[in-house]
Amino acid sequence: MSLINREVADFSVQAYQGDAFKTIAKKDILGKWSVFFFYPADFTFVCPTELEDLANTYDKFKAAGCEVYSVSCDTHFVHKAWHDASETIKKIKFPMLADPTGKLARDFDVMIEADGIAERGSFIVSPEGKIAAYEVSSGSVGRNAEELLRRVQACQFVARNGNEACPARWVPGAKTLKPGIDLVGKL
Repeated sequence: MSLINREVADFSVQAYQGDAFKTIAKKDILGKWSVFFFYPADFTFVCPTELEDLANTYDKFKAAGCEVYSVSCDTHFVHKAWHDASETIKKIKFPMLADPTGKLARDFDVMIEADGIAERGSFIVSPEGKIAAYEVSSGSVGRNAEELLRRVQACQFVARNGNEACPARWVPGAKTLKPGIDLVGKL
């Protein structure tokens, strides 16, 4: 079953951001684009490479009007401990959401029940709180923040210009497709 256009369920979780603990709730994601970036666990091997890539691209997400939320089934205390222990994780400026009960991971359908961790899932959520795009990968396969940003920008473009579509490798400013005008054979 597809999660496209499914509304994110109500939630309230603890987060670690900027050397402080805070609460993030559904109301905080409404009115702007968001990325929920699920990863298996803190203090692992592939996860810090992805989170560093995301941290290095975070300003571009913010410039696009999109907030990034990394999410694992660790507690906010573990997020802080990882932040304090790792030069890589110290680069993170976005909220690190704590999901120790797996409620968010289950809502986004990425919970691995037997292990108590989340799959690698990237979810683009519209300002209305609905899933606009998502990707779930094997735990051994890291993701690319630039590609995720490109997909956020494509989702934003399509939301503003509903009668146009973004072809493969589309980037802001590139040619789009107009259904009924551009024929598949002309690509």
